[in-house]
Amino acid sequence: MDRLLDCFAPGRRVYLPGGTGEILPLARALAVDPGSLAGVEITSALLPGINRTDYAALHSNARLTAFMMSPALSASAAAGRLRILPLCYSATGRYLAEDYVPDIAIAHAALPQTDGRCSLGISADFAPLVWPRAKFRVLVVNARMPSIARAPYLTLADADLVVEIDAPPVTGDDQISDPIVQAIAASVAALIPDCAAIQCGIGGIPGATWRFLSGHRDLTIASGMITPAVRALTEAGALRPDGPHQTGIAVGDAGFYAWLANSDLIEMVPVTRSHDSVALARLDAFTAINSALEVDLFGQVNLEWQRATQVSGVGGAPDFSRAAIQSRGGRSITALRATASEGTVSRIVPRLDVPTVSIPRSDIDTVVTEYGVAELLGRSVDERAAALIAIAAPAHRNMLENRWRQINGSHLVRI
Repeated sequence: MDRLLDCFAPGRRVYLPGGTGEILPLARALAVDPGSLAGVEITSALLPGINRTDYAALHSNARLTAFMMSPALSASAAAGRLRILPLCYSATGRYLAEDYVPDIAIAHAALPQTDGRCSLGISADFAPLVWPRAKFRVLVVNARMPSIARAPYLTLADADLVVEIDAPPVTGDDQISDPIVQAIAASVAALIPDCAAIQCGIGGIPGATWRFLSGHRDLTIASGMITPAVRALTEAGALRPDGPHQTGIAVGDAGFYAWLANSDLIEMVPVTRSHDSVALARLDAFTAINSALEVDLFGQVNLEWQRATQVSGVGGAPDFSRAAIQSRGGRSITALRATASEGTVSRIVPRLDVPTVSIPRSDIDTVVTEYGVAELLGRSVDERAAALIAIAAPAHRNMLENRWRQINGSHLVRI
């Protein structure tokens, strides 16, 4: 690890993998020796709920560029050492591939094959895009990173420095016991036809939806992320045996990662493919399933803000939502609990009162809560508002109706 720490020096721009590609021993080493980060500018696609190290908080003269805000990054944000680029995932990939030139790019891969090729394993999203433009390339080969045959690979010959480690990769748990989350996920799954192409985003409800698709047939995976539920779908016969199935990262346990390496079912692809909305829109019945913090009565979606505080980012949701509404037979679904704060706050709101809109009303077909399904496609502004009020918590519906009359100057159209 000392050789890896030597790569950090004042004035250097360093790319670190995020998501399940994060190098946990390096994160721990930097926490022990934060002086290594003095004057260093880190860029990383860290994910809320998956990555927990706030690199710029480790040293007062470190800086971090990320693409999604996260509660884990609150210390560096408060100190003014965090820079968030408000890009969707496809634009993030384009930025890293075409504009960003790091002094050091660090990649995390499996042990080399006999020809010197190292699979990027469970995290193929951004490393293949950054690697070609880096001035100095460091390849961290991990004995415990699964070698997935249909993943991008980097070669030992292209690395300026190779560091070997033997450490568990990032893991995650997709077990969700919340009955409300499960009820919403079941409602979402019921909207999905056989033979659909499926994307499920970050968050409890999208992740839980996988579990309710075991009775479907001939599904295709076209997602930015997959979890162990995909293995259960395969074993239940829900997935097309010949695919094509693709994702950018996998999040699960060691058993799931081993299964991915052995099954040869899922292709791991960079974000330029996993989030290519033009290609995804060509898939029949492409269905995008994403969560939200709020949806207003116009159908606008907030993914990022709790009041005036940014807590997340748009991620890949805009890419997938746009593709779904253009797909023949496709559907763009936003799923969320109807309330927060033990029922006292409605998450169906009259009008978004936050700094930015994450997904415009034109890119949403369907909104699902525990109180039902609101179909927005082909409905007028008033009809959309009525449909959304109908799936709000009953205790908040009168407030929403009254506020709608104030906002729009019209009575609701009953549907």
